[in-house]
Amino acid sequence: MSTATATSTAPVHPVVNRPNTTTVGFIVWLSSELMFFAALFAMYFTIRSVVPEMWEAETAKHDVVFASINTTILVLSSVTCQFGVFKAEHFKPRRTGSLLNIGSWGMVEWYYLSFILGAIFIGGQVLEYATLVSEGIAINSNAYGSVFYLTTGFHGLHVLGGLLAFLLVIGRAHAAKRFGHREATFAICMSYYWHFVDIVWVGLFFVIYILM
Repeated sequence: MSTATATSTAPVHPVVNRPNTTTVGFIVWLSSELMFFAALFAMYFTIRSVVPEMWEAETAKHDVVFASINTTILVLSSVTCQFGVFKAEHFKPRRTGSLLNIGSWGMVEWYYLSFILGAIFIGGQVLEYATLVSEGIAINSNAYGSVFYLTTGFHGLHVLGGLLAFLLVIGRAHAAKRFGHREATFAICMSYYWHFVDIVWVGLFFVIYILM
């Protein structure tokens, strides 16, 4: 058998595609965050079971329509964030045409829009807090107030962290001489966090405003 034939028939070793360590580490960290919010949900239901009359009286003060609109805004920010991910996966960090031409937008433009929607959500939450305080629901008013502000407040802090992350991703895209795999991975990991924050809020919205 010739050398050429032996070479062509030699077994080919499969290429092992290892998962990206940054992505794996990020998902592990999100898992710990999930446990944290699970504890907040457990606290909510535990205290609610102890004083159901208080829950019935205090939840009646919520503006469900306003909360629904604010929730819709946050969910839409997750949609726009995912459009940004699609652009990052194709290494298209910035728009290639007019700002009015949405089809030409890159990751940066979609992430800016997601940032704006997230900021509107935070503004709506602050407005809701101010309204509830004027109606007698403060963090130190009773058990319901403490639980409501702890659960929604910690989530709000996570949203603020996500807004900061959007700015970091956008800044990194502008600073990079070439938008490559590292920048795209950073942007995609950030989207995991934002989707996680949105999903947690949908759960909180259902528990606080729908189940009551």
